[in-house]
Amino acid sequence: MKRKIAIIGVGHVGVHVASMLVTRHVCDELVLIDKDEKKAFGHAWDLTDTMAYQGHTCKIKAGGYSDIGDADILIFSACGGYFNENRLEELDESIEIVDEVAPKIEQSGFHGIVISITNPCDLVAYYLQTKIGATVIGSGTMLDSARFRTYIANELAVDVRSVEAYCMGEHGDSQVPVWSQVSIGGKPLSLVLAGIGKSETFPYADIEQKTIFAGAQIAGAKGCTEFGIGLAACELTNAILQDENRILPCSTLLQGEYGETGMYASIPCLIGAGGVKQTWPIQLTEEESNRFHNSCSLMQHYIDTKLS
Repeated sequence: MKRKIAIIGVGHVGVHVASMLVTRHVCDELVLIDKDEKKAFGHAWDLTDTMAYQGHTCKIKAGGYSDIGDADILIFSACGGYFNENRLEELDESIEIVDEVAPKIEQSGFHGIVISITNPCDLVAYYLQTKIGATVIGSGTMLDSARFRTYIANELAVDVRSVEAYCMGEHGDSQVPVWSQVSIGGKPLSLVLAGIGKSETFPYADIEQKTIFAGAQIAGAKGCTEFGIGLAACELTNAILQDENRILPCSTLLQGEYGETGMYASIPCLIGAGGVKQTWPIQLTEEESNRFHNSCSLMQHYIDTKLS
């Protein structure tokens, strides 16, 4: 069975998602949709030129909403301008885009899974799921968690793939790096630090600040982030299409998890065919739990004031 993916919005982020999907052979057919049809055509052509060196075949084209009815996954990456530090202005722009695009998605007959990576990620995913009948998953803190793992790995001089760590809550400043559940090769971080005599000197606060503000710093330097989120979205897509049953920190509609309900926020989820098969609760400390509630309260405030 052919694996078909469509991407709405092929700016810096969307086109990097497309490149990762093609290079990693995640799909057999890829449709690029953008208001700038000429740009979408150029990206499709450019990506097609890589086929001679890929070792596999993927049919890539610039298309429209009439092409997405039979797609398995739709990646929503349409956005306004470049990075905007004002969350309200960024949200206003994204709401306008969702209002414009959602009816076209509905009319297309699409009934697959939507992966939303447009910022503010959690709020856009929430709003989009109120507008369309399809299942919506937000990329959420997948990228934040990757950064968290990287900074821990660098400090301990271990491979990042040996670090398991999650950020929860908002994909934004109120996110919660869950220190209590960090493990290195299956060994709790606290035991690792005790073994090397760093329990009192480990730079928790520095790593946390780097994790939370990395996106803003990267975007401030180059206008956007694109490589990290491109691969994160690719990994999430592949986990769904391959029914990997992989645990990833994604933004999903909370229905009582950790005492929260009615908003999208990132928590560890079991990802496979159909999207979020089940949420994967982990134990939080009292402080982490309070911070998670504060993050959810912030998003609930925006839902009540901007999205209701």
